Amino acid sequence: MAIYLPSVAEESDVLLDDLTPKEIVSELDKYVVGQHDAKRAVAIALRNRMRRQKLPPDIAEEIMPKNIIMIGPTGVGKTEIARRLARLANSPFLKVEASKFTEVGYVGRDVESMIRDLVEIAIDMVRDEKLEEVTEKAEAQAEERLLDLLLPSTPAATNSTAGFALVTEEGSSTSRTREKLRNQLREGKLDENMVELEVRERSTPAFEIISNQGVEEMDINIKDMLPNIFGQRTKKRKMKVSEAFEYLVQEEESRLIDMDQVTRTAVERVEQSGIIFLDEIDKIAGRESGHGPDVSREGVQRDILPIVEGTTVNTRYGMVRTDHILFVAAGAFHVSKPSDLIPELQGRFPIRVELKSLTMSDFILILTEPKSSLVKQYTALLETEGLKLTFTREALDEVARFAFQVNEATENIGARRLHTIMERVLDEISFNAPDMDEKAVNVDADYVRKMLADIVKDQDLSRYIL
Repeated sequence: MAIYLPSVAEESDVLLDDLTPKEIVSELDKYVVGQHDAKRAVAIALRNRMRRQKLPPDIAEEIMPKNIIMIGPTGVGKTEIARRLARLANSPFLKVEASKFTEVGYVGRDVESMIRDLVEIAIDMVRDEKLEEVTEKAEAQAEERLLDLLLPSTPAATNSTAGFALVTEEGSSTSRTREKLRNQLREGKLDENMVELEVRERSTPAFEIISNQGVEEMDINIKDMLPNIFGQRTKKRKMKVSEAFEYLVQEEESRLIDMDQVTRTAVERVEQSGIIFLDEIDKIAGRESGHGPDVSREGVQRDILPIVEGTTVNTRYGMVRTDHILFVAAGAFHVSKPSDLIPELQGRFPIRVELKSLTMSDFILILTEPKSSLVKQYTALLETEGLKLTFTREALDEVARFAFQVNEATENIGARRLHTIMERVLDEISFNAPDMDEKAVNVDADYVRKMLADIVKDQDLSRYIL
């Protein structure tokens, strides 16, 4: 599963080069509660990457990233730390589950596909950045093309002595009409009018290429070749002015963007600042006893090893080196332990940090402190219905206590338990919100206990519902 990240860091006033490891930890504190050791480790790794970029090329080439293994139960913030780090660094970021890969020669995802996916993400990031630069120009050009459609130019008569005066008069009149149309277009008064536009057909010939690795992983992208082989056909289509404007803007943007430059920048960004989060690394750590090929564990480790060590992967955008990509692996390691990984792979993850299970006080902080805390999320959602939702401190204490107790009594799923508890507590309010006369609701401790009492009383029911 690929997670796409915006191309602009969330804090526009934060310059990455100016951030010290302490400040990086402070930025991460805004989104992730606790786990100081893990934040410290990733802050050092990010700072080292910035230090490396300031070194002479011959030394910089020799300095490899110090990959990290995060060890801890689910729901304690492993993925969120890596995701926020990448967002802060404005780096191409990909989250993949190690358990989805299979050994070469077996049906399933090939480990090199993670690099291809990362390059695709980087292409999107760089393209979005370039789009921001050309949007204004593209809109201006699209506006001119749309005005040409709305006001076709008429050939002027020039075969008489008064021809010049006639052309001047007609030109002046046309210019005034055009400016009037331009103002109406900008004010949205022409949005519902219909225009006929020549559009490119998106259809491709009806044949498929069957490959055990899929088209995405073939060295040559057949889909890109098809328009060149069969030509790009166009057809006339009637559409509203508003739709035509959007289509023309996209067309102008694609003309203004140099995709070769986008590709070069994206590949360089992947090689120098890419981050791959390898989740569920513990699922491929244990050694299976018995005979026959070990597809799911050591075989996958052996295939992942060259990617992490540093190799060159062939993508549709050219060769991509993985030497300086930062790998952050994570796993619960309930059954296995990091030492169960093959020794060569262990050596490529020199930094190991243990994330602690969340306490009741952590749950209270998670509910209230982060920028997008659960309380803020639910309050904002119900505000769209005109409902003002408030929580008392005692109510939040009760939610945290219930979450902690259920985690202790059943499976410990960390902060994810809070989502389940909060959904249960706000079930009636969420359902009835559009029809409620009372538009201010205060959730107190008694209400939380009332909504959860029956479920918590019956332990079997609790296991199913919470």
